[in-house]
Amino acid sequence: MGSVGGIGVNWGTQATHPLPPSTVVGMLKDNGFQKVKLFDADSDALNALSNTGIQVMVGIPNDLLNTLANSMEAAENWVAKNVSSHISTNGVDIRYVAVGNEPFLSTYNGSFLGTTLPALQNIQAALIKAGLSTLVKVTVPLNADVYETSTDLPSGGDFRADIHDLMLSIVKFLSENGAPFTVNIYPFISLYEDPNFPIAYAFFDSNSSAINDGGTIYKNVFDANHDTLVWALQKNGYENLSIIIGEIGWPTDGDKNANLKNAQQFNQGFMNRIIAGQGTPLRPGPLDAYLFSLVDEDAKSIQPGNFERHWGLFYFDGQPKYTLTMGTTSSNSLVPARGVQYLAQQWCIMSPSASLDDPQVEPSVNYACANADCTALGYGTSCGNLDARGNISYAFNSYYQQNNQLESACQFPNVSVITNKDPSTGDCKFRIMIKTVTSGVGLRSKLLMPAGLAMSVPVFLFTLV
Repeated sequence: MGSVGGIGVNWGTQATHPLPPSTVVGMLKDNGFQKVKLFDADSDALNALSNTGIQVMVGIPNDLLNTLANSMEAAENWVAKNVSSHISTNGVDIRYVAVGNEPFLSTYNGSFLGTTLPALQNIQAALIKAGLSTLVKVTVPLNADVYETSTDLPSGGDFRADIHDLMLSIVKFLSENGAPFTVNIYPFISLYEDPNFPIAYAFFDSNSSAINDGGTIYKNVFDANHDTLVWALQKNGYENLSIIIGEIGWPTDGDKNANLKNAQQFNQGFMNRIIAGQGTPLRPGPLDAYLFSLVDEDAKSIQPGNFERHWGLFYFDGQPKYTLTMGTTSSNSLVPARGVQYLAQQWCIMSPSASLDDPQVEPSVNYACANADCTALGYGTSCGNLDARGNISYAFNSYYQQNNQLESACQFPNVSVITNKDPSTGDCKFRIMIKTVTSGVGLRSKLLMPAGLAMSVPVFLFTLV
């Protein structure tokens, strides 16, 4: 059984107040997503996908690779619990197991170089033993940095020199088992990391200067990046290996180029490709792809950048960020989550009577931002035009909402107050958290530190004056 056409989406759950799985599955269905990619094998998510007809890629986190690489029994147990049982008793249409997630990123310092392939082999053997290897295929979602070009053109593509032999072993194994190569491609990151990157080249519908690679014309970086991989596969004898785009998208906040306009332009341009069944110059057929991502995740690490918490097509509460025609719904626009319940209409702000010079202000803001989400503050962001009092209020409210509007979470010493007047202004939204049955990840159990201790927290993102 092959994968269906259409578009997939990544469902990440690193949020302090995640939407209930049943609500998320409702969003998937209402918006016509035929495929979903998970980063683990969460039983609640899989149960919610039961008998929906949505094809599923379940994930194995990197921290499990060592165990699965060194124990066939562990691999068999993992498959029995997270694949076999959901297929046989829950009617979940699992098609792929993603073994690891970008395990060869240079930031991991080689931690998973020795365990990824053995884990892949053991999971495949476990699927064969369970009688599922025809239906369920293994893959490894890899960052596009596993290949490079020696000429700045796609035709110079080959696998990265330091992992070349390992990549060939993985590609050979995937090919022998009828499994796809999964790659995550991010034109936004190209722009983020290189201030001289031509911004028009990041989009699909621009008039960017084209690149001529021996007669093959490239008008955008996605096509060039993808076909650099195609060349790498061809050079090593695997020109027919299927490719899945495991992640592709554009963030909406946390950087000067991460905004609603750019995200809408990029994702619509990509969706137009999907709707038209148009691939790349070297692989002109329909793309198999998963957008990144469904909803914002406010507990993601911001080590790569503040934009990391803003990749969603939808805000944290399941509300669409912008119009996106996906060709899957009668309305030709994104359909919001249904039945979302919010906390009370109240916010924590800087007290109007407090002074900016109050010595409690800076440590209070630092503490709030270190323990909540202030990534919408700073140059070029949605709240970048706030004045000093606005910045402080945003920080206080973020901490207050993350702690479920507990009164004690708005007791910054003599500088904060609770209000029922929405302080949002323009594009800058002071959010109210949703009610959740679980606390999610990263929810703070401790409340405000004494101000003296908060002084040790580094200044965050912006200046107060």
